[in-house]
Amino acid sequence: MEQSSEENKYISVCKSTEQSSWLPLLRQMFVCSGVTSYFFIYGLFFGAPTVYVPQIRKEANSTEAISMETMSWLFSISSYGSLPWAIICPIIAERYGRKVPYIILWVNTMASVLLFYFSKTVTELFISGFLQGMLQTIQIGVSIMVLTEYVSPKYRGIFITFKSATFYWGIWISNAIGTFFHWKNIGILIFVCCIYNFSILFWPESPYWLASKGRFEECAKCHRWLKGKDKDSEEELKKLIQSSKENLKRKQELRQENQRNSIIKIIYIIKAKRFYKPLLLSILTICLYHFSGKLACTGYVIDIIKTITVSESTAYEGMLVLDGITVLGMYAGVYLTKFFKRRPLLLISACIGVAFLFVLSLYLYLLHLNVISENKYLTIFFLMGFSVAISCGPMILSMCFSSELTPLKGRSIFISIFTLSTCTIMGSILKISPYIFKYFASHGAFLFYAIMSSIFIYILYNVLPETKDKTIQEIEKYFADDDSVVKDEEEPMNPEETCGK
Repeated sequence: MEQSSEENKYISVCKSTEQSSWLPLLRQMFVCSGVTSYFFIYGLFFGAPTVYVPQIRKEANSTEAISMETMSWLFSISSYGSLPWAIICPIIAERYGRKVPYIILWVNTMASVLLFYFSKTVTELFISGFLQGMLQTIQIGVSIMVLTEYVSPKYRGIFITFKSATFYWGIWISNAIGTFFHWKNIGILIFVCCIYNFSILFWPESPYWLASKGRFEECAKCHRWLKGKDKDSEEELKKLIQSSKENLKRKQELRQENQRNSIIKIIYIIKAKRFYKPLLLSILTICLYHFSGKLACTGYVIDIIKTITVSESTAYEGMLVLDGITVLGMYAGVYLTKFFKRRPLLLISACIGVAFLFVLSLYLYLLHLNVISENKYLTIFFLMGFSVAISCGPMILSMCFSSELTPLKGRSIFISIFTLSTCTIMGSILKISPYIFKYFASHGAFLFYAIMSSIFIYILYNVLPETKDKTIQEIEKYFADDDSVVKDEEEPMNPEETCGK
């Protein structure tokens, strides 16, 4: 098909031999820093109950001040509070752009932290946790849009995995503050981070969103500001505008038909292979992460270690050591994603983590039978091995795969369903985990997580594709039909399209 002169104005490949510079990367880092800062804030909020629950109990001189039921709700309330936002936020992002949800989030986060800091009752902490649900939704849903649309394919995996590591930085620092100081000091650090997030006002709008609205001149300007004018960036811009023009033409034709076709269109999108296949794969990768038990162990780590070692000091020491090891493991995973493909890294690290879970379960069962004596260093070693393996793979790559698998067509619907599923899974695991450890004991709980993880590893081994160094359009085309899948699996990518190797 011949292109019009108007199209050529925006999508022609730049003829100049512009040398690649660090400026586009710095601009992408500027945008991602705002997203990453919210992951850090979310980590601070998430880690807070781990330390304020023991402090409040100690101040009241009673464990009944916060019962196990109340504690489980304090950990899971933000996940359930995020469910309404899982529908609202993608709609806002689709209609008004990617910046607006983050601006609303800033106001919401300020309200949450003020209520958190000045709270005097557990009820106020509940309300603060419920308000944090918007933070969780945007970090799961809208951040996928930002990190896949604002970042070049060669940097995308690093940025996506890096922000996951930042979440655990927040948990670690939150736990450290609560170990050595009063837990309300966590709120002061969150407030400082909110001041930095004023930088969101200076973001450009997403080139993908601008293209979807037919604002191609602004799209080209923002795309080149973010990603430069090198050959790969210009080719990505060309494909983006071409596909957006085709989508806009189809939308215009649909508007001329009756309203009933809007519902038919949604059903058609959901039934398409390019929609439901990546959605199921995204949910499976998230299930692998959460059913490994790593997040639950992070939240309830003090109670878990205290149950195993019967030592409060060991519990706090173990918590800080495991948090530090987790962060280091995630950064190691970020480094490994630069050199290894995502699929084998996810599956191999998950298998190692599951192996540690089985060994830990057997070790704790032998302790339960009094066959061997308890060694706190051996216990922490097994937990460290499990933490490093899971943090290198499922913890950082689950969201990486989910972000990269998100299609352009039906993007807001996809993200709504994915966010609803993720928040429900996360909230439910956090809610039931204390009861799993109580009724199945520690050895039974770790065995449960090991078996569940093994099931998801087996499924993903058979169905998960590779996504490294592919553009959003290429990944979406991968799921378009069976022929394209076979073609992508048989033919390696053009060396000019891969980066950082």
